[in-house]
Amino acid sequence: MEPIWAVGLMTGTVLDGNIDVAMLKTDGVTVTEFGPWTLAPYGEDVRALLVDTVAAARAWNFEGPEPAIFADAEAALTRAQAKAVRALVESNGLRMSEIGAVGFHGQTVLHRAPTATRIGDTRQLGDGALMAEMLGTKVVYDFRTADVRSGGQGAPLSASYHAALLRALGTTGDTAVLNLGGVANITWWDGADAVIAFDTGPANAPINDFVRERALGEMDRDGRLALAGTVDEERLARLLEHRYMTAPFPKSLDRFDFSAAMAEGLTDTDGAATLTAFTCAAVGKALDLLPRRPDRLIVCGGGRRNPAIMALLPQRAGVKAIPAEAVGWRGDAIEAECFALLAVRRLRDLPISFPTTTGVKTPMTGGKVAG
Repeated sequence: MEPIWAVGLMTGTVLDGNIDVAMLKTDGVTVTEFGPWTLAPYGEDVRALLVDTVAAARAWNFEGPEPAIFADAEAALTRAQAKAVRALVESNGLRMSEIGAVGFHGQTVLHRAPTATRIGDTRQLGDGALMAEMLGTKVVYDFRTADVRSGGQGAPLSASYHAALLRALGTTGDTAVLNLGGVANITWWDGADAVIAFDTGPANAPINDFVRERALGEMDRDGRLALAGTVDEERLARLLEHRYMTAPFPKSLDRFDFSAAMAEGLTDTDGAATLTAFTCAAVGKALDLLPRRPDRLIVCGGGRRNPAIMALLPQRAGVKAIPAEAVGWRGDAIEAECFALLAVRRLRDLPISFPTTTGVKTPMTGGKVAG
């Protein structure tokens, strides 16, 4: 199969106001060429609309008609992301007609993992048909719903891309990929045929929410609060007794399953330190579940920029942690790159979810195609 140019899009659950946009030339299995990428900021009005939409989604909780705000947010974010795609493509001397696919993840506003008694549910806002009309190219969107309807977790979907990156490095089971977004997820490849991926626990979401609730900014920038604080070890030990920590994979989380309330009653610095330590210790619990415990984590996502997290991973998770850039990867682009590759896999009927990543019974494709 000939490789084609694809653009991937991602906006995370931390609602940091950025659209991750990245280009890849790929056949859906390997990457032939890494194209340009950028972080394109939303307007503040769109970010504020998304914050209100997530609050409405939590109140809705998949019961009854969808909130009316969904339609407004979907149109606004679709138009903003289509504009970001065109700007990236054309500013780098290409035309939209040269782009074979756009992988449009959309904005996750609510995710509910399956249980023994019911299938899960998930909602990503994004109007693929509108984007395809605006850009004049194929758009693959709504990647998760088919997996969930088939009994899967709907997440994580990054395993195919992370495994491709690990194969290109020639690693074996001694190295895994840790993505630190709103939630943390891990991908482990054994060096042969086995790929395992699952959410390990919270990442930036509860820390960011805690800082915002204390009116201290949008995030614990440079880990300053956590580094100045003292971990409440007794509270941390209780948090690590949560059943999710030892539950077998596959498993997934919504960004609010572990909240800032975990630090209730603590000072600003001690609360940030405790939440940060929990994120890192939960990674360690996850590594214990793997067939082979890796010695090294390649860390991507916004959390790799937090020095407190990077310092605590070796201490609390018992593993060496290096940023994606240390192996030549583009740490801020990886999630968007992932959906570029997944879009091409969908066009070529290659699976994007597997029994060992989302828990579906057999490997399956996912995503709708517009255009």
